[in-house]
Amino acid sequence: MKCNYLMTGLLLLGVAAFVHAQHTDGVKTTFQTSREWRPTIDNRAEAVMVYGVGGNPSDKSKRASFEERVESWKEKGYIVHFMTGIAWGEYQDYFTGKWDGKWHLDEGQVTQKGDTIWHGRMVPYIVPSENFLNYLKEKHIKRVIDAGVHSIFMEEPEFWARAGYSEAFKKEWEKYYGFPWRPQHESPENTYLSSKLKYHLYYNALKEIFTFAKEYGKTKGVDVKCYVPTHSLVNYSQWMIVSPEASLASLPCVDGYIAQVWTGTSREPNYYNGKMQERVFETAYLEYGSMESMTAPTGRKMFFLTDPIEDWPRDWSDYKKNYEATFTAQLLYPNIANYEVMPWPERIYEGLYRTSANSNQKERIPRFYSTQMQVMINALGKMPLSNNKLTGSSGVSVLMANSLMFQRFPVHKGYDDPQLSNFYGQALPLLKKGVPVKTVHIENLEYKESLADTKVLLMSYSNMKPLAAKAHQYMAEWVKKGGVLIFSGTDKDPFQTVREWWNTEGNNYETPSAHLFQLMGLSGTPQEGEYKYGKGTIYIVRTDPKDYVLKEGGDQMFVGLVKRMYEQNAKAGKLVFKNNFYLQRGVYDLAAVLKESVSKTPYEVKGCLIDLFDPKLPVYDSKKVDPGEQALLLNVERVKNKSQAQVLASASKEYNEQRAKNSYSYVAKSPAETTNISRVLLPECPKSVKINGQETFSVENWNVRSHTYLIEFENSPEGISVEFHW
Repeated sequence: MKCNYLMTGLLLLGVAAFVHAQHTDGVKTTFQTSREWRPTIDNRAEAVMVYGVGGNPSDKSKRASFEERVESWKEKGYIVHFMTGIAWGEYQDYFTGKWDGKWHLDEGQVTQKGDTIWHGRMVPYIVPSENFLNYLKEKHIKRVIDAGVHSIFMEEPEFWARAGYSEAFKKEWEKYYGFPWRPQHESPENTYLSSKLKYHLYYNALKEIFTFAKEYGKTKGVDVKCYVPTHSLVNYSQWMIVSPEASLASLPCVDGYIAQVWTGTSREPNYYNGKMQERVFETAYLEYGSMESMTAPTGRKMFFLTDPIEDWPRDWSDYKKNYEATFTAQLLYPNIANYEVMPWPERIYEGLYRTSANSNQKERIPRFYSTQMQVMINALGKMPLSNNKLTGSSGVSVLMANSLMFQRFPVHKGYDDPQLSNFYGQALPLLKKGVPVKTVHIENLEYKESLADTKVLLMSYSNMKPLAAKAHQYMAEWVKKGGVLIFSGTDKDPFQTVREWWNTEGNNYETPSAHLFQLMGLSGTPQEGEYKYGKGTIYIVRTDPKDYVLKEGGDQMFVGLVKRMYEQNAKAGKLVFKNNFYLQRGVYDLAAVLKESVSKTPYEVKGCLIDLFDPKLPVYDSKKVDPGEQALLLNVERVKNKSQAQVLASASKEYNEQRAKNSYSYVAKSPAETTNISRVLLPECPKSVKINGQETFSVENWNVRSHTYLIEFENSPEGISVEFHW
């Protein structure tokens, strides 16, 4: 076998020696658009990612040139970055032969039936050949850097699991493995080999493109930064897509990521307590968590994305409800404070969507929703990092591996993992009881930080396999020092026997877990039960985790076991069960209350609170959050410098602030055709409030409890002057 699974080297190559320095370019908020600047989409984030040299395949409107689009945003004060797809894009000149005189539509991803998987008209998902990568370098990367753009985002390195039958893929197979292509549907091993190649192809593609971009940038005297916007490992595994994910940590040319999590990914149904349904908040929480844990040990910059709508047409109330759920979930990670505030503002502000679930009538974004949305995204611009912890018993983690994506399609020998239940089976039973479950990536175990805060590690090889033996050494050492490992699995899925490191090169283990168990002094096939290793414990459950959620009440034994191991063996304190999560971040209070949990009791937040999920910005002394709901509140009691006039919450962004002894003024900017509302903290009730020079003071707008004045007016991207005198 030519390469003998070169991915082993790719995964851990240089990881221990290379810790990427956190790149700080001053950009905290950004968004992506294929359009030139327009007043209706001027959302006032700090940076804009102008999409595609040729635009976005989904956007068929007439567009200005790339350079004109870049310049239009620069003129409005934006930092301009570049984004395009690496697996698809406006690359018709390549596929139709305009670039090199050769037809390349045969380089699309193809299913067993011979169908090309399309992203749009003449836009196939791509098998990233060397020729295609040369095209991207010459026609796109050079042009972008020449246009003065020095941050490049190559998004969505995606290879569909159901693909792998094109002539282009067969050529890459033989080049990589050194033997003829094998149809993936014929055996588990073929599926595994196919997935690993798909994984490698986009790992290599990003490495090639980013290395070129940095080297070309140096010839221009600039330091080009390179980022990967990507769905979470949870989502790609559930959607049956293969992507490099955590292996990119070994690439010095990757400066950071965008976690592409939104309603569309998080509403994918999963099983819990025998029921398959959408659980948007919980899924989003796990998705963001998998992205944070993927990159946290490496120091890479991470942006979290949310989308006020989604790709599929729904109604505005549906969008609002799920936006609040995903928005709250992202904020429950206090170590992340960079955000893509929205993708495609053109479709958010200008698109037509249903007015209600039961109506075919469509309208543009309602004013109440655009106001609320802008209050929320302006809060992101002020959202601080925080050392505070999410409430709940910390220290329980679920182990993940990139190979979660390798076993999803097709099904072999009748073994199935419905809706990724072997993963959710370990996470949801605890998350639903208010335990802030974390995830740990097996590819990152060489970093000491990966398991530093974990007391009980949950794992299974029923849905994934370790791509390198070295990971087991780190796990065994962690247990020896006092860690508690709970392994759930029958080890009978058909992927246990694929040709891999545990059964080649002199190794003769029947399963990958046999290698781990023997490192800890056990037999290769230990029975269910509790075992000691050094100061730690390993507990083996001979049940696949999917059984914890596919059956009603199926998680009782598992939850009881985790509780006992956490309290008695890990000595981590009491494992507390509750139906809520709460976090303080600076002046912000975040709360989420769970359905299907231990109670139906609302959670109450107390203080002088401004409700940022209400477009009227009401002030409360307390706020009750019901099961299935979330809250984003600004607690005025924690505002610093209360004697200083300042905007606390607003659907516009402030510029040119001026403070004097008895006055405060600024210019408010936000998209046209939207309504602003703001709560402004003042030393005392004002005597005069002028909006664009016109007196608007009303004593009814003064709130004594919060010492804030409420203003409302129509927004303008050119700016509205606001003046307070007292």
